[in-house]
Amino acid sequence: MAEPQTRPTHVLEDPSAKAVARVYASAYLDAAAAGNVADPLEELTSFLEDVLDRNPEFAAIMVSPATSRDGKLQLIDRVVQPVASEFFTNFLKVLVHKDRLDLLPVIRSLCSSELERRSGKQRILVRSATPLSEEQLQKIKDRLQAALSIEPILTPEVDEELVGGLVVQVGDTIYDGSLRTRLQGLKLKLRERYLHEIQSGRDRFGYSEGN
Repeated sequence: MAEPQTRPTHVLEDPSAKAVARVYASAYLDAAAAGNVADPLEELTSFLEDVLDRNPEFAAIMVSPATSRDGKLQLIDRVVQPVASEFFTNFLKVLVHKDRLDLLPVIRSLCSSELERRSGKQRILVRSATPLSEEQLQKIKDRLQAALSIEPILTPEVDEELVGGLVVQVGDTIYDGSLRTRLQGLKLKLRERYLHEIQSGRDRFGYSEGN
């Protein structure tokens, strides 16, 4: 028999799931700040990794539509409340009431990136054809910090198909300076140039023929 899914794939792949999770992530961090919670990610991460990941049957019950709302709340009271803060316990209960407990992994990820953003930091993906040295990464970081007025957290990634150059992704914006892209751009320009020359030749031929 197939093992129960602890995190429904269809929810995590839903384009609207991230938008909904972002609302809860912001509300969670705002409430944590108002309540002077020192590390709002600690309990959230611990619940996901130490409880749900290590106890897949319990996780399946908690996200299953077959488990009633009251049943989930009772499980939280019995399992979570004795060892968790009142703040985190109440947050889980809110998710249960809204039937959003399955968004916890997305919420945790968004909380992490939002905390970085609020502290003036931002994760930036840097793709290159070969591994970059620490010196090269530092130079890239310094240039990005000067240009964007943020503290970049670089995530280097090797993509051999790039041939050379870099592709830098800041949020949803991609700066493509790879050799592959430049060659494609050159090829397109040459093609447009040849087509223009051919068309110009046809126009001149057609004009002379008309005379």
